[in-house]
Amino acid sequence: MYKGFTKQISFEDFNQPIGLKMNSENKWVKKAALIPWDEIERSYAKLFKGFNGQIAKPARLALGALLIQAEYGFSDERTVEEIQENPYLQFFCGLPGYDAFHAPFDPSAMTRFRKRLTAERLMEINEKFISDAQDLEPIEQNKDKDDDDKKNPPTNKGTLIVDATCAPSQIKYPRDHELLNEGREKLERIIDVLHDPQEGRKPRTSGTKLEKIT
Repeated sequence: MYKGFTKQISFEDFNQPIGLKMNSENKWVKKAALIPWDEIERSYAKLFKGFNGQIAKPARLALGALLIQAEYGFSDERTVEEIQENPYLQFFCGLPGYDAFHAPFDPSAMTRFRKRLTAERLMEINEKFISDAQDLEPIEQNKDKDDDDKKNPPTNKGTLIVDATCAPSQIKYPRDHELLNEGREKLERIIDVLHDPQEGRKPRTSGTKLEKIT
């Protein structure tokens, strides 16, 4: 059975014990801000048809645990241990506050998480995550550019001759090495999502070498 959950907690509302000062610039805090948790919550709730049985864990906790496991290649038991010990991972999973004394769930629940959030569903979520991140980037870049233009207005003057037969295109040059690097990055994301740590070590890639070339 799945019970509806309230709006996901924000970083400012996350309960931090006295003496713990969390950094809002931590990568897991930033990732949490980019993922459409509410949309995932609605989609996840549709997987549960009945109203009987034990109440299932929230979508953010289930998905967050799988993403953490994919990121580091942990076993089910190690994933639960790391979440229990790390306040940033607890925030990423949607817990209300840091609790180092109680495990958020039993390691056996990871198997149920994988059955509900299959590789195909994770790929869809991953593509949505990448798409939203790409949509935000141009907006921020344009805003910075507009601010710079206001502070430093252009001084060049002259006549602009426009050729209607020529138009800018988003198509890259066929031999552009950026295409290779872009394909490599997308392939590595697919490997991270599809790899099951229980099946052995994740296939090795040469991302570091390619980044130096690009």
